[in-house]
Amino acid sequence: MSSTRISVRIPDALTARLRTHSHAQGTTESELVREALETYLGKTKKESSAYDLAEAAGIIGAARNSPRDLSTNPRHMKGFGKK
Repeated sequence: MSSTRISVRIPDALTARLRTHSHAQGTTESELVREALETYLGKTKKESSAYDLAEAAGIIGAARNSPRDLSTNPRHMKGFGKK
């Protein structure tokens, strides 16, 4: 991938928010800035999956007091859909 380096001055408070968010997301500050620019400019590098959209909406893990493996463990589906 060809890339160009640019320098941008941002306020200290924004720098702190960027660092905090990048650490929380487990990604680099540069990647977050690239994603923000792509979103702002209306061009994304990939389409979002249904999972990505649900996660962004905060509905992943929304079922309270349920097993952590509810969606992946077949034993939780035993008898589901039967009368």
